[in-house]
Amino acid sequence: MERTEKNLYTIMLLLILSLAVVGLALDGPLPGLQGFIHLQSQGSRLINDFTYYGVGPALFNAALVGLIGLVVVFFASVSLSGPTLAAIFTMIGFGFFGNTPLNCLPIIFGVWLAAKIARKSLGSYSLIALFGTALGPLVTFIMFEMHLPFALSIPLGICSGLAAGFILPSVAGSMLQLHQGYNLYNTGFSCGFLGLFASSLLIATNRMEPITIVWNTTQNTALILFIPLLSVFLLLSARIIDRPSTMRSLLKELSKLQKLSGRLPTDFIDASSTGGTLLNMGLLGLACSLYVWMVKAPFNGPVIGGILTVMGFGGFGKTLRNTWPVVAGVVLATLVFGKNLSDPGPILAALFCTTLAPIAGQFGIVAGVVAGFIHLFMVETTAQWHGGLDLYNNGFAGGLTATLLMAILQWYKVNRPKEDFEL
Repeated sequence: MERTEKNLYTIMLLLILSLAVVGLALDGPLPGLQGFIHLQSQGSRLINDFTYYGVGPALFNAALVGLIGLVVVFFASVSLSGPTLAAIFTMIGFGFFGNTPLNCLPIIFGVWLAAKIARKSLGSYSLIALFGTALGPLVTFIMFEMHLPFALSIPLGICSGLAAGFILPSVAGSMLQLHQGYNLYNTGFSCGFLGLFASSLLIATNRMEPITIVWNTTQNTALILFIPLLSVFLLLSARIIDRPSTMRSLLKELSKLQKLSGRLPTDFIDASSTGGTLLNMGLLGLACSLYVWMVKAPFNGPVIGGILTVMGFGGFGKTLRNTWPVVAGVVLATLVFGKNLSDPGPILAALFCTTLAPIAGQFGIVAGVVAGFIHLFMVETTAQWHGGLDLYNNGFAGGLTATLLMAILQWYKVNRPKEDFEL
């Protein structure tokens, strides 16, 4: 393992350990652990804000979910780089509203079984295993929300997670071809596709319940400070990790990243440097925090999860340059349709719509704004289709939006009229 990768492991372990310690310290170790155990049996379909049940347990839960991701990366013998950093940050983020260790593990083991059957290493499917935890709500729903005897519901929930994980690798490859890499949350697109079938089956058995929203509006100092402190930590780490380096060289690497489209798969650490990538991630965190503060939205579980996802993909496709046009499109749509920028749908869409950042990076500002505009009214509909079983609903909506735009752009590229004359 190279020195830089060891430093990245140190950074991630410090983040996870800090979350766990603060989580247990807020309410006390025993109440914190009791709250964490309670979270495992809570519904996790969109949107269930775990901070509503206690900030301490939510922080501790997010830390353990992130630790699972880090352990998978280590034992799968894949490098801790841009893509895997994005996956772990995303898992930590969704540990605040939907992912628990209990509902993550069956899906990861399901992907591992698929790798064994295909005679491949878990490393080749590692990203699918990590991002596939978006279907965690399916496991929890069957275990605790179908009102079956635990002797039946627990094994059935585990088997459903194994089955979902087993199918995911085959579906994810096909979904990538549809949007051609312009939707960064490709596994979220795949999970939404599988969620359609799972939700339809549950509806057919009269077991599916309507989606409810649990949204914590109580401001908590620990949550307000978390993202700015993490962002500053990443900025300082960027200065240290590439030694010997100067601030000028770091800014040069950051500038290099801004010129990339971000289309899948683009590992920013390979394309630039580790320091430049961490700098990009930290700046994205500060920019997102500023936006949330400006629209007066609460720093709750889902919002924190959205910002962490943006920061994570700051190593795997997102830059300051290619994200703002898509966010501007969501803001424009929110105002046109008379919605409030701080409401759950618009604020989460403004953060997660950055899955479409490669469209702005490749085709320019106007295309990015159009993508963001379409994304808002799509994402507010698609959650109903899969019954909230896909935590990465913005990835599902983003995949549909990107597929539509790519089809139109490709058609225009092939069929645009030729010049009638030459000068």
